[in-house]
Amino acid sequence: MATKAFILIETAVGKSRDVVSALQSINGIASVDAVTGPYDIIAVLEAPDLNAIGGLVTGHVHVIKGIQRTVTCLSVGS
Repeated sequence: MATKAFILIETAVGKSRDVVSALQSINGIASVDAVTGPYDIIAVLEAPDLNAIGGLVTGHVHVIKGIQRTVTCLSVGS
């Protein structure tokens, strides 16, 4: 069973569209939604295990220009 995580993302002003586009091109990201509220984007990651999730977040998500802050929430059920 795959491991799922939600990444809550804050972007720099005016960078949300660029960040959404960059996220959509990453293998392992199941969905990307621009949202309202304290975060600008919520992305859903799916990977074989926790180490793979960590690799996606640190190696592919955190390097995207325009991202200011992220919070990664691991799914613990269903």
